[in-house]
Amino acid sequence: MAGVTTPAIVAVPLPRPPALVLRGQRFDAARPAVMAIVNRTRDSFWAGNRHAVLDDAMAALHAAVREGADIVDVGGVRAGQESEHVDAAAEIDGVLPFLEAARAAYPDLVLSLDTWRSEVARAADGLLDLVNDTWAGHDPELVGVAADLGAGVVVSHTGGLPPRTDPVQVRYADAQGNDELAVVRDVVTVLARGARVAVQAGVPPERVLIDPTLDFGKTTRHSLVTLRHTADVAALGHPVLQALSRKDFVGETLDLEADERLEGTLAATAVAAWLGTAVFRAHDVRATRRVVDMVASIRGDRPPARAVRGEPTDR
Repeated sequence: MAGVTTPAIVAVPLPRPPALVLRGQRFDAARPAVMAIVNRTRDSFWAGNRHAVLDDAMAALHAAVREGADIVDVGGVRAGQESEHVDAAAEIDGVLPFLEAARAAYPDLVLSLDTWRSEVARAADGLLDLVNDTWAGHDPELVGVAADLGAGVVVSHTGGLPPRTDPVQVRYADAQGNDELAVVRDVVTVLARGARVAVQAGVPPERVLIDPTLDFGKTTRHSLVTLRHTADVAALGHPVLQALSRKDFVGETLDLEADERLEGTLAATAVAAWLGTAVFRAHDVRATRRVVDMVASIRGDRPPARAVRGEPTDR
């Protein structure tokens, strides 16, 4: 129509942090990784992931692989406040038999250990590809052990809290007393410092994952604003991990218990994927796999598995 100006079409700038490379595999925006969770505990916050019996843990592993897991993260201690004390020896007894059996069953699978203790990681020498330090370097020797083992490391943010501590009266504030963005600044600062420490310890940059660690050392409002600023985390130049699955910030936002948090988790997952996250720690592997692959295709990083709708057909 005369006099109508066609608006300019501008490509949407999207974060594209570098790839994570573990066990000869590359995970990035085109191939996001799903990290399945296998907890060797009786007190995991979600009853659906309590696998204290080794046979149950292996059944969970087999199911996760069938459903599309790229990485499996095993933990021997509940992250939150203690309902039972687990010392390092007991933690090793819980995770080591699983890692040995998992490596025998799946030689090419990326295996991760969720621990803050260097002696536990050391005991898994030869079995690990990644050390998931969810307590932000509480044991300063852990990152060096990861480097010695040739493993990657997850750098996390916990607001300075020690292991197994739930947040109480958490505050982040700038000079004006505002905490809306102060928490994001703290997350970015701590993760940048932790990544530098890991690289200086000998972990290759492509094996350093950074995790803003929602819920840990954060209120629900802190977690929501941090999630909205995932692109700022991705801008640090390391692959980003998000552990969103069924967490309290989802439950409090929607007023739901852990069993009812899948949809909220997947909504958060889609936002995190759009904003540059490459690795997703998840209880619900199949649903997460489908969400992150779909977002990767919407972003233009991953081609559709097939694209025949509306195409010409041979006659």
